[in-house]
Amino acid sequence: MKKEKRYILFAFIVLAVYLSPLFILQENAHIRVHDNLDSNLAWYKVLARSGEMFGGVEGIIPQIINGQLPRNAFGTEYSIIVWLYALFPTMTAYALSQAMTRIVAFFGMYLLLKKHVLPGENWLFMQIGSALAFALTPFWPSGMLSTLGIPLALWAFLNIRNREASWKDYLVLTLLPFYASIVLGFFFFLTAMGILWLMDGLRGRGWNLRFLVSIAYMSIIFMIVEYRLVFSFLFKGEPNSRDEYFHAELPFWNSVRLSIKNYLLGHTHVMTVHTLFILPATFIAIYFVFWKRLWKQEKLFVFLFGLNIVLSLWYAFWFYEGWLPLTERFHFMDTFNFARYHFLRPLVIYASFALALKIIFLQGKSLARTAKWLMVLQILLLGLFNDEIIYRQKPTVKEFFAEPLFQEIKEHIGLKQEEYRVASIGIHPAVSQYNGFYTLDTYNNFYPLSYKHQFRKIIEKELAKNKTIRKYFDQWGGRCYIFTAQVGKRYMIKKDSKRHLKNLELNTDMFKEMGGRYIFSAIPIDNAAENKLALEKIFESKTSAWKIYLYKTM
Repeated sequence: MKKEKRYILFAFIVLAVYLSPLFILQENAHIRVHDNLDSNLAWYKVLARSGEMFGGVEGIIPQIINGQLPRNAFGTEYSIIVWLYALFPTMTAYALSQAMTRIVAFFGMYLLLKKHVLPGENWLFMQIGSALAFALTPFWPSGMLSTLGIPLALWAFLNIRNREASWKDYLVLTLLPFYASIVLGFFFFLTAMGILWLMDGLRGRGWNLRFLVSIAYMSIIFMIVEYRLVFSFLFKGEPNSRDEYFHAELPFWNSVRLSIKNYLLGHTHVMTVHTLFILPATFIAIYFVFWKRLWKQEKLFVFLFGLNIVLSLWYAFWFYEGWLPLTERFHFMDTFNFARYHFLRPLVIYASFALALKIIFLQGKSLARTAKWLMVLQILLLGLFNDEIIYRQKPTVKEFFAEPLFQEIKEHIGLKQEEYRVASIGIHPAVSQYNGFYTLDTYNNFYPLSYKHQFRKIIEKELAKNKTIRKYFDQWGGRCYIFTAQVGKRYMIKKDSKRHLKNLELNTDMFKEMGGRYIFSAIPIDNAAENKLALEKIFESKTSAWKIYLYKTM
């Protein structure tokens, strides 16, 4: 017990050091931009001040796309993360969320390994080390416990499956839905639990009713928490932007290459940083399993090793063009991302890592030392993936949202923000939204298809010049941005850029018809007059990552 407490204390010290930049630097911290600063952090703030936190299922968010963005696009008010951002300053909420998620991830993986995957006091170093490594993975921040909470849920389900349940297990199943998303992890996990229950019955282990009821119970809790999502799925109103999302387009060999890439490197939303040390460890372990014929003794490791490969294949081949006949017949296969079964990989990879180290450890003293060093090196490697290190070349949170600069712009315009609409070129619309401006552009996966088509008329000539942005907008459209052929998919042009927009062709008549008055451009527009735009003023500050050229429609 003393040794266990010392190891856990050490793990907490490591987590505290890892999280310290967020608490110390606050707005001066560097954090992930993609699907974070460019979207979710602004959404939470917009929602908090919209007055629509408890808005009805038919409600709208007035600040975005002329009040056509459904309230349901911003998720449920029963999510704890929404309330963190409503109650605390942005970076305080962000730091608290990171801390909560990583602590739960650590204990969840530790309990799972200790009880069900790698039991025994002899493996305490592997149990604590793997749990700590799992908790240090650079997960997608707004995913919360959608992937990192899965080990804790699995621990609870396996206790129930083994008829060893206590009130703690049901408490876990009750609380996790309030800090996780069903579409970002738990739908796939719960269906996997359903398959496990079915396989138990078919293999003669009995039809465990309590296990089945527990799966149904957690699913129902998720349905209640995410009632907005359920409503949007069951009572589909007008066509939305996801109706033009087409995923089945990769040729066979492209899918093969994508599966290899995913297996070796992982995915941005579930980064596991497993390539350098975990992958070699699992290959060494599977070699010993083959060589010494340890199939029965290590059947769980062999299963997880194979499952990891299958999940990467599933992810890649979900985009295989061979699905096209089915997606044309069953449209929900396009609107729901079934590729996300690979979101189970963090659990699979780190449980495999613990088992692999055990197998290596048992092969002799020299390899036992190797196993320990592999664990230490993996933890050190994850430490180098701290946001403050890997995003050090990106703007800080303060520089990104540039509140003083946009306050200057607001004061210069001199009108109430709800009286006019703006759009941006070369910077994410999340910046304007965070600063209270009403935007015609947005980043969201769920908004009216009619609006997408209307907005497209503003940029149709630019899309015609550039196949990449045309395909990106037409076949997805989640980023409803003012794309230009010259800039392409560059959303963050900093103030030190020397670029100019030379041959811009926007339909500013449509822009004005939709209420647009101002364009915030990160670079000068040389032919502004041809686009019926007049440069009003250039805004710049030391604390902003951007130089804003304020153009007004003529």
